[in-house]
Amino acid sequence: MKQHDDDSHALLSDAQELGHEARAGIGDHAVLKLWLRMLASTAQVESEIRKRLRENFDISLARFDYMAQLYRYREGLKMRVLSRYLMVTGGNVTGLTDELEREGMVQRSASPEDRRAWIVSLTAKGRRSFEAMAKAHEEWLLELFGGLDEKAVQQVYAHLGALRVHLVS
Repeated sequence: MKQHDDDSHALLSDAQELGHEARAGIGDHAVLKLWLRMLASTAQVESEIRKRLRENFDISLARFDYMAQLYRYREGLKMRVLSRYLMVTGGNVTGLTDELEREGMVQRSASPEDRRAWIVSLTAKGRRSFEAMAKAHEEWLLELFGGLDEKAVQQVYAHLGALRVHLVS
C-alpha cells in the first residue's frame, strides 16, 4: 500500500507541475496537447513574472501592464482607451489610477476635446520607475526563455503569428 501511495503522490506532483498539460491523455489530438502546453507555459511564465515583480518592485502585474501602456504613449491616454488596451473594466482602471496617482506615478489632466474625459500619463517618477522595472522584466524573459535558441524563438514566433492571422480571418 505504501508504494501505491508514493506512486500516487508522485503522479499528483507531476500533474501539478505540468498544470494544464496534465489534462491531456495519450490518445488526445496533437492540437489539444499543443493548446494545453501553450496554456501551461504561459501560466508558468506569468506566475514567475508576477512573483519577481512583487519581490523586486512590490508591484502587481496589472500595475506593471498599466504603466507599460502609458510608457508607450508619452502624451498619455484617455482612461477609456487605456481600459480597452488593458482589456479590463473602467472601474479597474480607475482604481489603479487612484493608487498610482497617490504614489506620484501618474497624473490626470482634463481632455482638451472632451470635458468628461481624463487623460492619464506617467509622471517623471513613474517613467523612471517603469524603466527600471522594464529592464528587469526583459532580463527575466531572456532568462525564462533561455532554454530556446534564437532560431527556435523565431520559429515559435512565426508559427504563433500564422495562428493569429488564421484566427482573425
